[in-house]
Amino acid sequence: MKPFFEIELAPTERGSRNLARNLQAQLKAAIVDGRLSLGAQLPATRQAQAFFGVSRNTLAEVYDALLNEGYVIARRGAGTFVAETLPKTPTRAKRANARAGAHRLNTFWLRPEVTAAMGFWRDPPVQPTSRRAPAIDLRPALVDSRLFPHEIFRRVTAKQLRTLERKPASYRSPQGNQGNYQLRNAITRHIALTRAVACHADDVLVTSGAQQAFDLLARVLVVPGETVVAVEDPGYPPMRVAFAAAGAKLVPVGVDDEGLMVDRLPADVGVICLCPSHQFPLGVTMSARRRRALVEFARRHRAVIVEDDYDGEFRHDSGPLTALRTSEAADVVFYVGTFSKCMLPTLRLGFVIAPEWAMPTLVAAKNCLDWHCPTPLQRGVAAFIDEGHLTRHVRKTRQLYQRRREHLAQRLTADFGEWLVPIPSLYGMHLSAQAHASHDWERVTRTLLQANVKLHSFSRYFLGRETRTGLIFGFGCVDLAMIDRGLSALRKALSR
Repeated sequence: MKPFFEIELAPTERGSRNLARNLQAQLKAAIVDGRLSLGAQLPATRQAQAFFGVSRNTLAEVYDALLNEGYVIARRGAGTFVAETLPKTPTRAKRANARAGAHRLNTFWLRPEVTAAMGFWRDPPVQPTSRRAPAIDLRPALVDSRLFPHEIFRRVTAKQLRTLERKPASYRSPQGNQGNYQLRNAITRHIALTRAVACHADDVLVTSGAQQAFDLLARVLVVPGETVVAVEDPGYPPMRVAFAAAGAKLVPVGVDDEGLMVDRLPADVGVICLCPSHQFPLGVTMSARRRRALVEFARRHRAVIVEDDYDGEFRHDSGPLTALRTSEAADVVFYVGTFSKCMLPTLRLGFVIAPEWAMPTLVAAKNCLDWHCPTPLQRGVAAFIDEGHLTRHVRKTRQLYQRRREHLAQRLTADFGEWLVPIPSLYGMHLSAQAHASHDWERVTRTLLQANVKLHSFSRYFLGRETRTGLIFGFGCVDLAMIDRGLSALRKALSR
């Protein structure tokens, strides 16, 4: 196949002694700045006149020079290609350009606490002591994609694609793009079964994951510089960044064994964000007494509630727990759900169950971002739910997670009693343990990274003053043997 080569080069006067040198410099610049991608094939020397207006010998001279510098490679019988790895080039100019353009950026996104919150999944670079040992990832909210029935989902989605080929989706007004009706209808049945949330398809807005849901809610609920937003502390950092970016005044509110401390909410609060069923990251469940008090508080102070139910499908050792968003509280609660935990995070699909009075504004904000989520994907997920595959998958993974949780809790109680005590939790894919011994837990997690064990401490989830210390153990993508190896490495680190 002939290379697709369309690079604009400055012409050099024919017969000039600098012809080869100028062409070499221009090709090198195109490689360095990315206009010629790594591994791209270059025109053959016999095509020198057609592509570059030079002789074959001149182009061969240029390629030899670039080969000696390490910018191209020659493959016998195949041709000349841009090297996959380029020589190191001075970065001083790039750094200067970065500094020169920084003043154009919104300084909010340059704040250290913002970049840390949005990058809290990233760990500091380390040099593992054991290169061959596989990583043991005990971070929370991670999903083992190997458990997902990919073949079934592929078949279901392919069927929906064939349907769209025969009958393409009709184009509708942008104001109607709440999401595919089949998916919205399937969502209502799914959350009615798993979370006892009663609603209609018209109450559902499909989003690109829970994070877009938070961003949309922040856009429509926050008046910049005025709206006070209460967030759980510790809590989920990316959620609070969405509201802070919209101009909200964030107020951290503590969490105890009954959940969010309602009596500590400020009187002028406009939005209250929380995870009532499985608080992130502590794992506690909000008591019925606190739930009633919260809804009463919101009505009395003309505030609204954002309920993040990120892993409510996975309950352990308990009967169904009703979500905060009941029929009685539907006028003040925005319920945010996601398919990232019960299916796959790579789907990037979530949803908001919103009060009727807010839906038109939410749809307008959604259309401002991306009109709507991909229709083929929405229909594939809808069919996956309607045919019962999601229920079977949740039932299977719930049993698996429960075994991992029980094993983890037993090991923590038996082997780590002098340092940690597990926090009772009935839901989810992680278990938190509070420390009652004095330790630098961030230093402990950094030590574990050297052994290729990834674990989070409480400290990275606090917005205000740290009121408790401990560790968060995710079991979403580790089997029992990996849990044991990770805990052995932790005990070794603590015993030093």
